[in-house]
Order: sequence, then C-alpha cells, then structure tokens
Amino acid sequence: MADITLNETVIAEMAKVGVMYGHKKSKTHPRMKPYIVGNRNEIELIDPEATLLGLEKAIEFLKEKIQKNGIILVVGSAPAARETVLSFAGTFNLPYVVNRWLGGTLTNFQAIEKRVQYYQGLRVKQERGELSKYTKKEQSKFNEEIGKMSESFDGLLKLNRLPDAILVVDIAAHETAVREGKKLKIPIVAILDTDDNLDLVEYPILANDHAKMSIEWIFAKLQEGIKAGGNSPDLVEDPR
Repeated sequence: MADITLNETVIAEMAKVGVMYGHKKSKTHPRMKPYIVGNRNEIELIDPEATLLGLEKAIEFLKEKIQKNGIILVVGSAPAARETVLSFAGTFNLPYVVNRWLGGTLTNFQAIEKRVQYYQGLRVKQERGELSKYTKKEQSKFNEEIGKMSESFDGLLKLNRLPDAILVVDIAAHETAVREGKKLKIPIVAILDTDDNLDLVEYPILANDHAKMSIEWIFAKLQEGIKAGGNSPDLVEDPR
C-alpha cells in the first residue's frame, strides 16, 4: 500500500484533518472501546495505529479486486462524502451511489438493472435526437423523466452485475446498503466511526466518517495505495 509510517508527522496530519476524532463517549459502540485511546472535550479519540492497519487491509483487498476487473460499488451520500466518492469512483471507473440508496439495488438487482437499461435507452435516444419525433409535451415528459432518473441511476450505469465488494462511507446512514450486502455475502469495506459496530464490516477503517477532510484523507490513501501497491508493516491486532 502507500508508504504510511506511523510517526509524529502522520499523527499530526491525521489530527489536523480530523481522522482521529469520533463521537461523544455516550455514543461509543461497545465493539469500538478497545480502539479508543483518549477523550478530548467529550469526543472519543481513535487509535491511529488501528486506522492505518485498517487502511492497509482495505487497500490490499480493493487492489486485488480492481486488478482482476472486479466491481466495487462505492457508496456515500452525505454532502461531506459525495465529491470524494465521485472522484474515487471516476478514477477507477467504478459504479457509485451518492444520492438515496434504492431499496433492492442488490437484493432485487434484476429489477433495478431493467430500470437502469430503460434509463440508458432514453438517454441514448435523447442524445441521438430520436425524441424529436414526439410532441413538445411528450418530449418535455421524457426530459423530466430523464432528469429525475439521472439522480438514481447515473452511478449504476457501470453496475452490470452484482458487485464484488461495497465501499461505504457511514454505515449508519446506509444501513439498507449494508444489510443487502450482508444478505448476499458481498464483502464490505467501510469507514467506521466510534458509534459503529465492527461486526457488520469485513474490512473496517476506523476513522471519522462525518468530516469532509477526514473522508478525503482516507480516500486519498486508498487511491494512492491501490495505484502504488506495496506493503506496510503490521501495526496492531486486527480491529475486529
């Protein structure tokens, strides 16, 4: 993975972008307690070593999938995550969800796939000018339909089969996505904050999942590691 050595500089960098800052102590999930190293102004502090180990394992897993042309569905709809998810998905030509998760996206994939194909067909007709044969009122309805469907289906155009893995920012906000992935035994990589349950994710990255700079930092390291490869030393026991 990317060469990330735990030292004072890296710790200062992680602190600056908020990677280490979780939620209030009252919200801490019991499974996260072993990876809390302190508390500042009632905010739990995540062990930076655990964060880097999670990154290492996530990078190796994602890198292998991407090298084999696997499909990783990247999910993050919060304003703090949306741009980063779009950029990461674009870099590796991956499907994504940055708006509302459609129930059944995975568990009822055939139905969703048909809707995506219908939307794609409308877009092609629009681009070719084939909708011009309809009345202005009909054209207006088609354009409105395309506009509405774009929010849900643009990111799924590259999802031509069930994904090999799901990469999630904020599993609490995407509970349905996680549940569908677990039901179908699709491995999940996710940024987990102090209020999350480690047992729900195969590849947890322990970090602040609600701050824009923290999410950007994590995804930058994922991207660097996937592109560069390599290994980093094991830091702590697997945070599971």
